[in-house]
Amino acid sequence: MFYIGCPMWGYKEWLGNFFPARTPANDFLRLYAQKLSTVEGNTVFYALPSAETVARWAQETPGSFRFCPKVLRSISHEGMLAQQRRETLAFVERMRVFGERLGPIFLQLPPHFGPAQIDQLQAWLDFWPTDLKLAVEVRHPDFYEEPQANALDELLRSHHAARVIMDTRPIRTGTPKEQKELQARERKPHLPVHITTTSDFAFVRYIGHPDMKVNAPLLDFWARQLADWYQQGLTIYAFCHCPYEVHSPQICYQLYQRVRAHITLPPLNWQPDEPDSGPEQMRLF
Repeated sequence: MFYIGCPMWGYKEWLGNFFPARTPANDFLRLYAQKLSTVEGNTVFYALPSAETVARWAQETPGSFRFCPKVLRSISHEGMLAQQRRETLAFVERMRVFGERLGPIFLQLPPHFGPAQIDQLQAWLDFWPTDLKLAVEVRHPDFYEEPQANALDELLRSHHAARVIMDTRPIRTGTPKEQKELQARERKPHLPVHITTTSDFAFVRYIGHPDMKVNAPLLDFWARQLADWYQQGLTIYAFCHCPYEVHSPQICYQLYQRVRAHITLPPLNWQPDEPDSGPEQMRLF
């Protein structure tokens, strides 16, 4: 399977382009799920939703849709990770309410969580339920150097967890002024792109530029890579961000179309009215 989506399902500037004008907020998820096939559950990172809310979200989406909720920050960012067993299991049970619509759960570790704490991660992974898919994102730069990179990959591989791949190159492109503004709006660490698979699925986060001409060569690269993994039998979860989120659906569409040039995939149930234009790009900076 190939899933593609954004970090959120509702954004007010999508009205009039991705969503019809005057769409009420309570229709955002239903309409989003008709056009894209997955979403990062960033909302869950900040507060645990009620079981009733999770059930409602699931009911508003087709059976083929997948939520990829982010582990609560109180678990990932506060205290010792290995000591968060009770909180982790309570979080997991709440996420199970998604049923068949639950995709990989997403653990994002803070920048200060480095190789010295890898035993904490191992202990946490040891009690992670084996029937639930997990993707892990690390932000400490030492995890991107050897031998620490390989040690982490092997740990994740032994637990059938994916290593989140984040590509921030697009927002580090352009004039110094553009880069400064994009990075101020999209606070992502400046880390190498570590391209690897450690499970039976790939979890890629592409942080795109508002100018599609800047994205084009990188989207071409990712289209080839994702198509190759798909042909190897991996399930793909691809998420497209942008510091100006109004462009995120367009980046999803462009990436998906490029992947379809390599492999057979069904068309998305929508298409942008027109590609991003130069004048609009100039307005952003």
